[in-house]
Amino acid sequence: MQKLARPQHSPTLNTVLMVEATLQEAGEVLRTAEIKRRLPKKVMHSTLLHILEYLHQSGKIVIGTKGVLWVFTEREELQKLAQQGTEL
Repeated sequence: MQKLARPQHSPTLNTVLMVEATLQEAGEVLRTAEIKRRLPKKVMHSTLLHILEYLHQSGKIVIGTKGVLWVFTEREELQKLAQQGTEL
């Protein structure tokens, strides 16, 4: 993903959480335009791109040629998976 120029202001935590929730609930690959349509509030395109860059760098999403996919697994889910697995 291309590095974007630093925004004049950073997105609010509420905006980042709103984008995270939208991606997590989608459960499918979404294009940027579809993410914007699904958000409960309007977000500037540049702000959305900065949020997506942050989420990508933090390992919560994967950005591919077909769009964006939420891949982050909550710790509780990881613990459940580990309990079901074989101990080494």
